[in-house]
Amino acid sequence: MSETSLVDRLAAHRTLSGAPRSQLEWLAAHGRVLNLPAGEVASDEESPLMNGLVVMLSGQLVFRVDRGAGPRKVIEWNEGDVTGTLPYSRLVKAPGIARAERDVESLFVASTHFPAMARECYELTAILVHVMLDRARLFTSSDLQVEKMLSLGRLAAGLAHELNNPASAVERSAVALRGLLAEVETASQRLAEARLSKADGDAIERVRTRCAATEPRHSRSPIERADREDEIAEWLRRHGLDGHLAESLADSVVTVEAFDQLADELDGARLDVALRWVAAICGARRLADEIETAASRIHQLVGAVRGFTYLDQGAAPKPVDVGKGLSDTLVVLRSKARVKSASVHLEVAPGIPLIDGYGGELNQVWANLIDNALDAVPVSGRVDVSAHREGGFVVVRIIDNGPGLSEAVQRRAFEPFFTTKPVGIGTGLGLDIARRIVDRHGGQIEFETRPGRTEFRVLLPTD
Repeated sequence: MSETSLVDRLAAHRTLSGAPRSQLEWLAAHGRVLNLPAGEVASDEESPLMNGLVVMLSGQLVFRVDRGAGPRKVIEWNEGDVTGTLPYSRLVKAPGIARAERDVESLFVASTHFPAMARECYELTAILVHVMLDRARLFTSSDLQVEKMLSLGRLAAGLAHELNNPASAVERSAVALRGLLAEVETASQRLAEARLSKADGDAIERVRTRCAATEPRHSRSPIERADREDEIAEWLRRHGLDGHLAESLADSVVTVEAFDQLADELDGARLDVALRWVAAICGARRLADEIETAASRIHQLVGAVRGFTYLDQGAAPKPVDVGKGLSDTLVVLRSKARVKSASVHLEVAPGIPLIDGYGGELNQVWANLIDNALDAVPVSGRVDVSAHREGGFVVVRIIDNGPGLSEAVQRRAFEPFFTTKPVGIGTGLGLDIARRIVDRHGGQIEFETRPGRTEFRVLLPTD
């Protein structure tokens, strides 16, 4: 291809047509035409296309990034586009793979010519800088979306585990309650057939009233509950009654002394009928309490997720309660802390002012930092999360007792795509995105680290 023909093609190029012809001539004189057959990779470190400007004359390049869930298309370049390394770009290594989908014909200009281009081709350089900025915005948006999706995946896995326990409890207790209601009906019928006196009824009612004040199962230790069940079972056997009633009666606050008082009022047959009815009522109340507790836990989890994601909020900035955001974040990360037997403590000082910003994005920052802290701590480790007002800032601290960050890791902590986690586990974008979000809110993010203590601080302006 002659240089004149090449300049004519550059003058008709969608991206470069606004540059003066003399500068397009300069570009043609300092570049060379390169061809890339379909299927060939263009963005590995050995490819010449990674070491300079690539002006697409024909064909198609598709750029894909793999964050651990398989390659995902981010951008494509066709005839009329510009790619490769651009003037003033800080890109050192491509974060993904560019492959020719169709045979590519391009003009390649080595990056060694960029200083001269900036001096001699002002308009052309300005066009390329705008292309670079547009590309940076696209990649930033794509990176944020990828990290959000991966975070939501981790969140969903943790919530599935968190929701499974109360959901299973509801199902288990509901099935047991269905069977126990039949016992309540039978016991009630037998109680009616016993033709008890008013004094007998009053004595039974006193016990039933005590039984209604059931205690949660966790209010007694397993040993204390076993001892109480054994004590009641022994009492039942001494009075010639069914020892299986002890399990239901043990969950109530009815004392053995109250059973003695009931035994003083009723003879053996009527006492058996009365205690079977009381045991059935106690058991039904206990199961109803368990269902209520489990359903309440599910409601709390759903509420925390809605608060964490700001599901019902629009795109405009609004007053954000940092303390609530931290609390919601800890709820959705609780299962991860439980897996490592880690203790997580939250301290929010009273009277912290609201922050004008994007609640969902700030919660993404808290999730990234706390998730990293949980990864860092040993089994049975500790993570302390706090929020206080200091001067004109709300300061959030996430402190862990992990091994600390090495000097090499400290230097690259906020570098995009840098991660110490295994492939498919970490994207290397968490801290970079956290920094971008904090910057967007006019704040600062910093850290201090030593063996046994790493502290990340986020400072958000209150005004």
